[in-house]
Amino acid sequence: MTTTTTPTTTPWLRRFHPTDRAPVRLFCLPHAGGAASYYFPVSRALSPAADVVAVQYPGRQDRRHETCVDDVRQLADLVTAEMLPWCDRPVALFGHSLGATLGFEVASRLEAAGTVPVTLFASGRRAPSRPRENERVHQAPDAQLLQTIRRMSGTDPAVLADEELLRSILPAIRADYRAAETYRYRPGPPLTCPIDVLNGTEDPEVTQAEAAAWTTHTTAATTFHSYEGGHFYLNDHAPAVIAHIRARLTQ
Repeated sequence: MTTTTTPTTTPWLRRFHPTDRAPVRLFCLPHAGGAASYYFPVSRALSPAADVVAVQYPGRQDRRHETCVDDVRQLADLVTAEMLPWCDRPVALFGHSLGATLGFEVASRLEAAGTVPVTLFASGRRAPSRPRENERVHQAPDAQLLQTIRRMSGTDPAVLADEELLRSILPAIRADYRAAETYRYRPGPPLTCPIDVLNGTEDPEVTQAEAAAWTTHTTAATTFHSYEGGHFYLNDHAPAVIAHIRARLTQ
């Protein structure tokens, strides 16, 4: 592990509630179209038990003028390079949807570099080895893509109500969907860290079998936790999800 004095924020990594003495650092990876700010409430709730660091992908919010990264492996390489100097204490990863797939790839790279995460929290996403070959949302016309975003119910209602603002973030959303839908798992050594799989009971994006397949991606324990709701079940069950994360990190 590398020991360093960590700054409050970087272009890639955001610490909304810096906690330098926290025993564990939790990296949070956003969903498709998401931003680091989505995890502000998580940071507030977990401080000071954990130092929460949210990842900000290029192409959104204050990075909106940067080129989006539409390939999971390339994004994982970039994110891992940013994270490694922050691994001066035990680390965990939480990713939702696209963020869960990215979290798996980042965890693999961290382990290869000598840092085994305490836990990978994989939320709202099927196992890396279970692709859906017919997904083509990233190729859809703008109107259809917007319809998908509204249906998923993961975007701030204020953004959904602002057509001009919504269209301005479409390039980032499309790039994220392209990354998620074109990703294909490359067989390799399984992780050695535990995986906590979290899902909504009515999530059309993840079947029970697709979630169960996460067990093949680690030699450690895989646990499963279901919450009533759809793909963004965590918006309705935030206190319970945060309590689960806290309990897992403080074991």
